[in-house]
Amino acid sequence: MNSIILKSAAIAFASVAASLLLTLIIVPAMGFPINRTIWLTSTLCPLVLAWVACISTFWQSDRLKNAHRELARAHAQLAAAHRRLSEKASRDDMTGMLNRESFFAALDGSRRKSDRGALLIIDADHFKKINDSFGHLTGDDALLLIAGAIERGVRSGDVLGRIGGEEFGAFLVGATEKEAKRVAERIRREVELIRFRPVDERTIPLTVSIGGTVCGEDANVSELMRAADQRLYQAKHAGRNLSILDTDISAAA
Repeated sequence: MNSIILKSAAIAFASVAASLLLTLIIVPAMGFPINRTIWLTSTLCPLVLAWVACISTFWQSDRLKNAHRELARAHAQLAAAHRRLSEKASRDDMTGMLNRESFFAALDGSRRKSDRGALLIIDADHFKKINDSFGHLTGDDALLLIAGAIERGVRSGDVLGRIGGEEFGAFLVGATEKEAKRVAERIRREVELIRFRPVDERTIPLTVSIGGTVCGEDANVSELMRAADQRLYQAKHAGRNLSILDTDISAAA
């Protein structure tokens, strides 16, 4: 408010100076004497009118600026809230990984940017037995441990998602067959090393079976999933706690 008063005063005094200057030029030129009334009129009228008008104008301008700032702040907060809600909607509530829909959308997006990479499907072994023996809450604890092991096993920048109850997907961006096999085996070992003790001191083994495929240049998401599912099926029927990868499915075809 002080700045508004000071700016208004400066303009008001400038108006007085301009009024007095015009009075000194125009009144004598018209042949009239400059008396006290003319001096007061030339001084007080512009002083009062200009000051009041400037205070009103500057105050309204200041309110408008504050309203714009508040609107911009509210817009930024709304955009941030929208981003948080969108992020939350794309995530699995329990593990924090991408949910099924978001994972496949991210996989499709990654495939459009690069024609190389590998898809892994990771499935917890004998998980129904854990749920039946110890309950679903204990099963959730086991899933969280497995999810953490998967996150430790992948590389920075790889895309992770929970695509089923105890099934996870990992897209290894730009990975070669050798890199994909190394990551799959690292995930398998990380899960195998978990010491899960839901009751007493007895350790319940946790393992995963992994099926994967190296992406071909023209392979779409459905073809990749089908190939990885086939390798997962092989891993399950070969004894579980295994990782089996296909080569480039376009070459294999």
